[in-house]
Amino acid sequence: MANLIIVESPTKTNTIKGYLGANYKVTASKGHVRDLPKSSLGIDIDDGFKAHYINIRGKGDVIKELKKEAKNASKVFLATDPDREGEAISWHLAAALGIDPKKAYRVTFNELTKTAVKDAIKHPRPIDMDLVNSQQTRRIFDRIVGYKLSPFLWKTVKSGLSAGRVQSVAARIIVEREREIAAFVPEEYWTVEAALKNGEGKPFTVGYYGENGKKKPLSRAEDAERIVRDTENGVFTVVSVRHAKKYRQPAPPFTTSTMQQEASKRLGFQSARIMKVAQELYEGINIGPEFGGTHGLITYMRTDSLRISAEAQAAAVAFIGEKYGSGYLPAKPHVFRSSAANTQDAHEAIRPSDVRVEPQKIRKYLTSDQYKLYKLIWERFVASRMASAVINTVSADFSCGAHTFRASGSTVEFPGFLTVSGQAENAEKQEDRPEGDYSTDLPRLEEGERLQAGKVLPQQHFTEAPPRFTEASLIKFLEEQGIGRPSTYTPIITTIVQRGYVKREGKALRPTPLGELTTKIMEENFPKIMDYEFTARMETRLDEIEEGKDTMERVLGDFYGEFRETLEKAGEASVQYDVKLPPEETDIICDKCGARMIVKNGRFGKFAACPNYPTCKNTKRLGADGKELPKKEKAHPVEGMKCPECGGDVVERSGRYGAFYACANYPKCRYTKQKVQDTGALCPECGGRIVVRYGSGRRRTTFYSCENYPKCKFSSWNLPTGEKCPSCGKILYYQKSKKLLVCADKACGYFAPAPEEYAEKK
Repeated sequence: MANLIIVESPTKTNTIKGYLGANYKVTASKGHVRDLPKSSLGIDIDDGFKAHYINIRGKGDVIKELKKEAKNASKVFLATDPDREGEAISWHLAAALGIDPKKAYRVTFNELTKTAVKDAIKHPRPIDMDLVNSQQTRRIFDRIVGYKLSPFLWKTVKSGLSAGRVQSVAARIIVEREREIAAFVPEEYWTVEAALKNGEGKPFTVGYYGENGKKKPLSRAEDAERIVRDTENGVFTVVSVRHAKKYRQPAPPFTTSTMQQEASKRLGFQSARIMKVAQELYEGINIGPEFGGTHGLITYMRTDSLRISAEAQAAAVAFIGEKYGSGYLPAKPHVFRSSAANTQDAHEAIRPSDVRVEPQKIRKYLTSDQYKLYKLIWERFVASRMASAVINTVSADFSCGAHTFRASGSTVEFPGFLTVSGQAENAEKQEDRPEGDYSTDLPRLEEGERLQAGKVLPQQHFTEAPPRFTEASLIKFLEEQGIGRPSTYTPIITTIVQRGYVKREGKALRPTPLGELTTKIMEENFPKIMDYEFTARMETRLDEIEEGKDTMERVLGDFYGEFRETLEKAGEASVQYDVKLPPEETDIICDKCGARMIVKNGRFGKFAACPNYPTCKNTKRLGADGKELPKKEKAHPVEGMKCPECGGDVVERSGRYGAFYACANYPKCRYTKQKVQDTGALCPECGGRIVVRYGSGRRRTTFYSCENYPKCKFSSWNLPTGEKCPSCGKILYYQKSKKLLVCADKACGYFAPAPEEYAEKK
C-alpha cells in the first residue's frame, strides 16, 4: 500500500508528487476541515473553555475521501503548513480521520524543494500540542470577544455589526490617525536657496542654514526677505569643506511584514494580492526542464524571522562570488536583528529556495505578478549577503556676511549590494546627511574660495499633518507594536474594510463614520480590549503557550473574569447612547435636484441615492471603487438572429457567467443561449469546433468544450492544439496561464514553451 501525504492546498500536490515517486499519494484537505459552529458560541466556559468543534459545512466529501485514502495507506503523513494554523489543521485532520495525535506522522517543509521534502519525510514527528493549543487559544479568545461584544454593538449602533479582538484595535489605530489629522494646525516656515558657480563656471545650489554657523529656522516671510536682500548678487566664501567615507549596509532579507511593505510601495500591490502571489511562489511553479520542472521558488512566506540557514548562506556566497566576484562578498556575513516586538524566529526569512534561479531566466514561466514579486524577493536576499556600499560624501559651508549656507553631495566609490538593488538606491540616504544640509551635486571646492551669487530665492512652506495609514504603514505599525502575527496582517485589513469600518482612498486607509462611532463606543466601554499593550501582551502569552511556558486554560481564565465584569457594566449603560450615523457622501451630484448623493445599501450591494428621498428618487449604480458606473446602453437586436421560441428579436446581454443571447420580449419569453467564442481549434473527439465557455459555481472561470455539447461531452481547462506530442504522439494542449504546450497524457509529462504567436492567436 502507498503512503498518504495530506497537504492544505491542492496546488502543492503535483509539486510534492514529482519528488517522491509512485509509492506516495498526495492529496489536499483544502484548508481547515473542522471549526467552531457559526450558530453558537461553541465553547464551554465553565468546563475549562472546552471547544466543541464540528465538521465545516461543505467539507463532508473531502473528509469522506480522506478517510478512504487513509484507511488504504501504509502511513499517513500530515504535511500542512509549518505554523500554528497548520499544526492545528493537522490536529483536526487526525481527529477527523481517527489518528492518535501522538502517533501521527507530522512533517513540515520550510521550502518546497526535493531535498527539503525528502528530508522531512525521513524525519516525521508527533503533532506539537503546544502549537495546537496556542492556535486554539487565539481562536477561542477571538470567538469569545466577537460573540460577546457583537450583541452590544447591535443594541448601541445597528444590527449586523461585529467586533474583533485585533480588528477593533486596528480600526482604532486608523481612527486615531484621522483625529490627529483633524486636530493638526499647520505652521509656516521658509527656506532660502542661492544659485552659485565655482571657478570653472559649474552651477550648483546651496540652502540657508543659519547665522554665524549656528542653525536658525525661518518662520516668517520678513526674515526670508531680509536674507534675500543681504545675499542677492553678493559674494559667498567657502568656509569649510568636509570629506567623509560612509559604509551603507544592505537591508535584511524579507519578513512577511517587510515584504508586504516593500511590495506595496514599489509594486503597488494590496496585501491580499501580495500574499496570494507569495503563496503561489511557495507552493510550486513549473519553470522548465533546465531548472528541474516544478518546485517552490521561495521559502515559507509567513515569518517574522531574519535568520538564514547555513546552507542558504553558503549557496549565496558561492553564487555571488561566481557572478559578481569575491570583492562583492563581505569579510563577515551581515548580522541582522529584528526591531519588531515579540519576534518568534520559528522559520527562516523569506528567500529564494535556490539562489541560482535568477528571475530573468524564468520570466517566461511566470505571470507578471509572480515575476515582479519573485524578483523583489530574490534581489533583496542576494543584496543582503553582499558587501556594503562605499559612499564618498562631501559637505561644505558658505558664508555671506553673517549668513551661513550649506550643501552636500555624494558619489559611490564601490557599489557593493547596490549592484543588485538597482540605481534607484544609489543616492545618499537623507539620514546619512548632517541636519540641515541641502543635497546637490557639488563641484570641486577649496576653502577660502570666493563665489559670486546669482539668484537667491525664498520659498514658503507649511508643516503637514501626519499622513493617513496605507496598508504598508499600518502593517509596519502593527509589527512595531507587537499586534498580530505574519499570518494575520492581511486578514485584519481585509476584515475592517469589508465590515465598513475603514475605506480605501487610493492607497490610503480612512475610517468611515461607522468606524469612528464604533471605535468611540468601544473605547468608552471596553478600554482594555482596545488597548495596544494589552493586545500585544496577549500575543506574547500565545507565544508562551507555544513554548510550553503557559497553558490555554490559565491564559483564557485570566482574561475572561475581568472581561465578563466589563461586559455586564457596559450592558447596563448601553441605553444611554443616542446613535445617529451620518450618511456617507459621494462625489456624485444628483442630476435631477443638484444635491450631493449619499451611499445606501441594497440587496445587490451599495448604490448612490439622492438624500432628498422621497421627494427625489434618483439613484445611480456604484462600482467596487465607489465611483459611478456608466449607464447601461440599450440592447440592440443581433443581426441575423431570431428567437426560436416566439420569433422575436434576439439581443446580447451580460451576466455573471459572461455574455449571452436573450429574447427581446423578456419576461414574456425567457429564451436564452450562452454566447461562445470560436477558438479555431478542432475537437479531438468528434472534429467539431472548440469554443470558450464559462464555468458555474464558485470558480466561474473559462474552459474549452466542443460546440456539439451535449452530444459530444469533450471539455478541458486547456486548449487542444491539434499538434502531436513528439514524445508519445498524443495531442498537445496550450496551457495559457503558463504559456506552455503540454501533453494530454500526464504520465508522459512532456511540455515545452509555446510559440509567441500562440498567445496572440489563442
